[in-house]
Amino acid sequence: MNVHVNGGRPGDPAGVIDFAFLDEIIALRHDLHRHPELAFEEKRTAGVIARYLLSYGYTVQEGIGGTGVVATLKRGRGSKRLGIRADFDALPITEETGQPFTSENAGVMHACGHDGHTAILLAAARYLAEEVAFEGTLVLIFQPAEEIGAGAKAMIGQGLFERFPVDAVFGLHNWPGVAAGRFGFVAGPAMASVDQALITVRGKGGHGASPHEAVDPVLASASLITALQSIVSRNIDPLETAVVTVGSIHGGAASNVIPESVELKLTLRAFTEEVRARLETRVPALARSQAESFGASAEVKYRRGFPAVVNHEAETAFVRDVAERNFPAGTVIADFRPRTASEDFAYMLQARPGAYVFVGNGEGAPLHSPHYRFNDDIIAPAATLWVRLAETFLS
Repeated sequence: MNVHVNGGRPGDPAGVIDFAFLDEIIALRHDLHRHPELAFEEKRTAGVIARYLLSYGYTVQEGIGGTGVVATLKRGRGSKRLGIRADFDALPITEETGQPFTSENAGVMHACGHDGHTAILLAAARYLAEEVAFEGTLVLIFQPAEEIGAGAKAMIGQGLFERFPVDAVFGLHNWPGVAAGRFGFVAGPAMASVDQALITVRGKGGHGASPHEAVDPVLASASLITALQSIVSRNIDPLETAVVTVGSIHGGAASNVIPESVELKLTLRAFTEEVRARLETRVPALARSQAESFGASAEVKYRRGFPAVVNHEAETAFVRDVAERNFPAGTVIADFRPRTASEDFAYMLQARPGAYVFVGNGEGAPLHSPHYRFNDDIIAPAATLWVRLAETFLS
């Protein structure tokens, strides 16, 4: 086996590595896609990941944070330790892509590309083990249960960074609508926090023909939905960002019956803890006052989810520099903006310095759509970024 520092195989030009085993990695990705598993149920997936890593020569520990897998590879006498994370859980969505490797697990689909993230890191893992000399320790983190915001916290809670210390940790996510293989970097807040609210508006049921004898929670809820949008426009600094979305409203069963209650489900997103706290204060206050103005009442159950992804300045600059030095001009997007979607990698960035990277997936259906397709063409460039990051960080 020939190994080389800071350059992979002799003669590799700057840019995407020519992975000799790429077809095998793509086939693996298709296998994972065909057999998706929901959060904390990813036993088959975790087993497949562990077997591949063992065959590459890594020391592998399974069952961390439920179904998490951590692989380590130490070379030389260097003391630096680099963590790279990929997630591998799927979503409760029925696939409608028509691909030949469509999900065989009814009602479950890799609609966010976590099968692709796993394939990317496995490609980098093999290349680093077979082709690159480095000084230090690689810590590869394969995380379950990202979609429910619980996997990162579970792994950290079981001593992830005490058992496998790292100086910095990095992760990535594919992004539809961004040109395939191009990279986006955001220093500071990169993805939003996510919280949820369940609002139950209670009135007095009655006959649809006699609304004056009832207290209509549907009307009160309709007014509340409109009023909730005033939080962003009138209670949040115009230079800040917040999202208030009513994603579900249920009440009543017949056109001529005024129901007793209506239930609304909300998602709330922000980039800072100050704005997040403001949303948590204003949503219940507005819900109660709006309901009372109609003679109804409102019960609010507010549940915090996970915090914003806040990239560390130095680590973001480091990985961006790696990309700019190793890929052709234009590969790094100059003005990539934060995303208001959410990611539980936030917990890892609270525990250790690091950065979360975006890689374009090309045009196509958005994340979490039954029509979403991960683009296999981005495996090689994304894996190349991890290889170049590792050999630079551990050189």
